[in-house]
Amino acid sequence: MDRILITGAAGDVGTRLTKLLKGVYRELRLSDRVEPKSLDPSTPFVRADLAKLEEVEAAVEGIQGIVHLGGQSVEAPWETILAANIVGAYNLFEAARRAGVERIVFATSNHAMGFWPRDTKIGTNALVHPDTRYGLSKAFGEALGALYAFKHGLRVLNIRIGNVGDKPLDGRRLGIWLKPDDLVQLVRIGLEHPDLRYEVVYGMSDNKAGWWDNSNAYRLGYRPTGVAEKYRAEAMEAQAKIAPNPIADLLQGGPFCADEFTGTFEDLLARLGRAGKGKAS
Repeated sequence: MDRILITGAAGDVGTRLTKLLKGVYRELRLSDRVEPKSLDPSTPFVRADLAKLEEVEAAVEGIQGIVHLGGQSVEAPWETILAANIVGAYNLFEAARRAGVERIVFATSNHAMGFWPRDTKIGTNALVHPDTRYGLSKAFGEALGALYAFKHGLRVLNIRIGNVGDKPLDGRRLGIWLKPDDLVQLVRIGLEHPDLRYEVVYGMSDNKAGWWDNSNAYRLGYRPTGVAEKYRAEAMEAQAKIAPNPIADLLQGGPFCADEFTGTFEDLLARLGRAGKGKAS
């Protein structure tokens, strides 16, 4: 793999990944709706709105592999999600197919699984339980990748990213933290693993407090270097400053689940099949 495109390159994760992948591949091309800050003049940049197929086609021309970080990165009104993450994802995969791109690493999200309780360990075979319109769009992107992998021959790795940063920032993120260097490992598996066709992995470091079974990533050669427990004391100190929320605290998606929730905590337990069993059962 010589020619790699990063979409969403102006965002925080895109900026981190650009720095860490520089020099790994012969050509690293960046794309976003806005130019990244401190863009290296030697790094090619193509401005593109994902909702416009012709602009996406220009961005992917001549590319072998794509790291698709682009789109709306948090919850938003449906119209925004539709354009950026539904239409945008379709345009990206379709433009890639037309251009003969070989591989796509799709940045999906833990929010595709957010309505699973934290006391339930889930693997990649668990049913999607999105917690937002944003999470729903990521589940769509995963399914879209399967269509293009099996119907059109693309090789696709979906990384259900937890939270990328230098350290876990609170109690919930002790379980979902992803060290940037570990994200690079997963991206390179997606771009380089010889036997990959279509896979889903969790974007998490070595997190003792985690609730995901990431054995599929380990099967593909992933060996995370980030150890979340090193930061437990300061993460829990930060957590103590966050007001308790029974819905957010029960579910893997945290506050994304509680936002716009209609009903009571008892309604939630009933919907999860836990009515009368209490929070921790």
